[in-house]
Amino acid sequence: MKKTVITISREYGSGGRIIGKKLAEALGINFYDGELLSLVAKESGYTEEFVRQNDQKKTQSLLYHLYMGSQILPASDMIFIAQSRVIKALHSKESCVIVGRCADYVLRGKEDVINIFIHAPLESRAERVKTEYGEQADNYVTHVKKKDKSRVAYYNYFADDSWGKVQPYDLAVNSDIGVDNAVKIIVDYVKAKQGE
Repeated sequence: MKKTVITISREYGSGGRIIGKKLAEALGINFYDGELLSLVAKESGYTEEFVRQNDQKKTQSLLYHLYMGSQILPASDMIFIAQSRVIKALHSKESCVIVGRCADYVLRGKEDVINIFIHAPLESRAERVKTEYGEQADNYVTHVKKKDKSRVAYYNYFADDSWGKVQPYDLAVNSDIGVDNAVKIIVDYVKAKQGE
């Protein structure tokens, strides 16, 4: 396989993380999701706990910035910058799968990057969160919507594009077809794109 970085963007509860992990295994390449945070901590000099607390969080309001002064970047911005450097470094040295963290945006314009979007109907995602993720919620549909809203806010803050818009992605896969089928479709796409 030619060097390829595959980014996985996903709706909450769509199974995008497990699809990404199985995809990396099927292709024999490294997988980065939470593992990326350790690399960001090393790159930035921040503690791993600090990185985890500020990972994928949108910055505070404009009033907060005005109050704090414009000299210091908010923690989430500093983490995003360090994370972007790590993502670019991974891209330059290896084939891998990177889940979330605006990797599709950070690596935009690179020819050896394949951007995948994983989605599923809201009810399916709510059921997966309840049965597979083991999360507790009074209303799982509301819980999933809230998590998606947080992802949208984070992506739209750091990227100059809209999260979930189809144009930046090479392939969108509805995970209701099953994790293994989704992985097979993506593997077939990767091979076709590489001319195999």
